[in-house]
Amino acid sequence: MTGLTVFILAIFLGFELITKVPPTLHTPLMSGANAISGITIVGALTCAYNTGSPFLANFMGCLAVATAMINVVGGFMVTDRMLGMFGSKEDGGR
Repeated sequence: MTGLTVFILAIFLGFELITKVPPTLHTPLMSGANAISGITIVGALTCAYNTGSPFLANFMGCLAVATAMINVVGGFMVTDRMLGMFGSKEDGGR
């Protein structure tokens, strides 16, 4: 029950913090979130490597790695598009 309480409080705290961030700081904030997602890939790889049950643990580890990679690649693509919007007009937005 304590874990659920902490999770719900973290949701509300995260929402309040993100709504207070000015728009000019959203891109650096997203880049930091992408770096944290990269750490989750390392954690997923470690969990997939150190498994006791052959099938279920390997399947869950591969699923964790795949979803973390999708998250990282998508985050960097969105960050790249946002940075392209702030570029000059002469160099094609970059």
